[in-house]
Amino acid sequence: MKPNYEKYADGLVPAIVQDAANGRVLMLGFMDDQALAATRESGMVTFYSRTRQRLWTKGETSGHILSVKDILIDCDQDTLLIMAEPAGAVCHTGAETCFEGNSGGFVSILEELEEVIHARQVLPDPNSYTSRLFEEGINRIAQKVGEEAVELIIEAKDDDVEKFKSEAADLLFHLLVLIRKKRVDLKDVFEVLRKRRNPGSTSEFQTISPS
Repeated sequence: MKPNYEKYADGLVPAIVQDAANGRVLMLGFMDDQALAATRESGMVTFYSRTRQRLWTKGETSGHILSVKDILIDCDQDTLLIMAEPAGAVCHTGAETCFEGNSGGFVSILEELEEVIHARQVLPDPNSYTSRLFEEGINRIAQKVGEEAVELIIEAKDDDVEKFKSEAADLLFHLLVLIRKKRVDLKDVFEVLRKRRNPGSTSEFQTISPS
């Protein structure tokens, strides 16, 4: 893989950084040949700073590094896509991403729900349905996942789309509780999906676990 640096007057190709766990776009930087080589060698995203006129590793002062998981290049060989795992805030403002509004997507809603579920597990609230589920144990939680799955199937056979969406949300919620009970993080599940992505196509996934 050799980017076409000569395509740009300053010899720097844009490098988009994406969260390897959930696909969220984190930031945009620029790389020359040395920056790309340093990124590969160190395993940490390293850019060429046009203002500082030198290489700089993201997080070199804050500690919020970006650990490289994969490096892709587009079909024109003039743009890089870096799949990385962030260690803290990415933006200098303290935000998780440099793109305003990007953190409010579907994935981030699931992550926010996961945090609430985890909080109900470690700090039980007697008035919380989630806390009661954890107290009742994994058999009860697994049973609820099964019940919600059946209810979703039933609604799928009808024409009430709103009820179908409601049942789908209930199933997702109880599935997240079960995942948390098994001490698995949502990002771990995302990572499984990422690994199942067909390397020959960004639109094809192996969605069924091999038997």
